[in-house]
Order: sequence, then structure tokens, then C-alpha cells
Amino acid sequence: MDITAPDTWGSAIYLWIVPMVMADAIFPPIPSEMMVITGGALAADNHVNVWLLLLLAAIASWLGDMAVFMLFKRRISHVLDRWAWGRRLHIGVHRAIAKAGRSSTYGAIIGGRFIPAGRLATSAASGIANVSVRGFSLCAGLGAVFWSVWQVGLGYFTGSATKLPFWASSMIGAAAGLLIGVVVGLIATRRRGSRSPVEEGFDGEAPSPE
Repeated sequence: MDITAPDTWGSAIYLWIVPMVMADAIFPPIPSEMMVITGGALAADNHVNVWLLLLLAAIASWLGDMAVFMLFKRRISHVLDRWAWGRRLHIGVHRAIAKAGRSSTYGAIIGGRFIPAGRLATSAASGIANVSVRGFSLCAGLGAVFWSVWQVGLGYFTGSATKLPFWASSMIGAAAGLLIGVVVGLIATRRRGSRSPVEEGFDGEAPSPE
């Protein structure tokens, strides 16, 4: 199977985008951005439907954000501590909030997803801060639309401008997106660095299971 051939990806990319973007909400290393950008590059060559791609990416982003938000709003995040992988994940949440800041303002909910680990941090912090479900849902939805347009657009316009194979266009688009995200993240974190609000007594060790 030739993974550089557009036909190899075909409509299968629709099936992968939803679970990957949703999972990325709580585990940022999952390369969902790369998947969405690749979809945009494929759309530039008319291999996939750009509107369906935008819709699926936005819906998956919103669902993932809501899942993290409700996990912390309902104070059930301690469920993660029952397993070793869950405790590691819980530690990752603390570190993400510590790096990206603990802001739960509506502006942060919309824009936080554009910086590394910002999506996880703002969703968790909003749940902890008891932001209203309606307010978070609306802002997360708006942010999801912006994020979807941005990621798909990176692949689409790179593919359209360079006329390179879709995989090369997606790599260029991903590199540009990562660079911009890092720059924005560095600017944003200069004003932050507050202690994680998930557990005020967190000291870098895994929370003990109940």
C-alpha cells in the first residue's frame, strides 16, 4: 500500500478525523492537526470534500472540548487515578494548565486551542472554574469552527499554491502551523505560569487513587 497515493487515503480520512481530533482534546501529542491539514491538502486536489472535512473537524473538536470540560466540571477527573495510564494523563493535565495558564475567560476558550496544549488547559480550567455549560459550549463551538477553518485552510492553500503532492503540502502546512503556534504560545505564556488549579496541593507526583 502506497501511503503517498491520494487514493490510499480517499474517504478513509473522514473516519480518522473524528476520533483523532476528539482524543487530541485530552492527549495533545495525538497528531490531529496533521490529519486535518492533510485533509485540506487532499481537498485542494479534489480528492475529498472540503466542506465535509470542515464540518467533521469542527464537530469533533467541540465534542472533545466538551468531554474534558464536563470531566472536570463534574469533579470526576479522579476516575483517571485508578489506572497508571490515567495518573500519567492527570499529571499531563496539570502540566498543560501550568504551561498554558489557568485562564477560563471566554476569549481564552476560543483562542487557547491555537497554542500548544492550550485546548486541554482551557477546557480543564473552565470546568474547574465552573464556567456555565452554555457559555463554554458556545465559545468552544466558535473556537472549533475557527480552528477547523485554520487547519484545513493551511493544507488547502498550501496545496493550491505549491501544486506539490498532497503529502508534501501537508508537511509544509503543518510546519507553518507549528511555528505560528509556538510563537503565539511563547507570547501568551510570558504573562502566565500560575499554579495549576486542578489540585492546589499538586507537587508533580501522581495523585493517589481513592
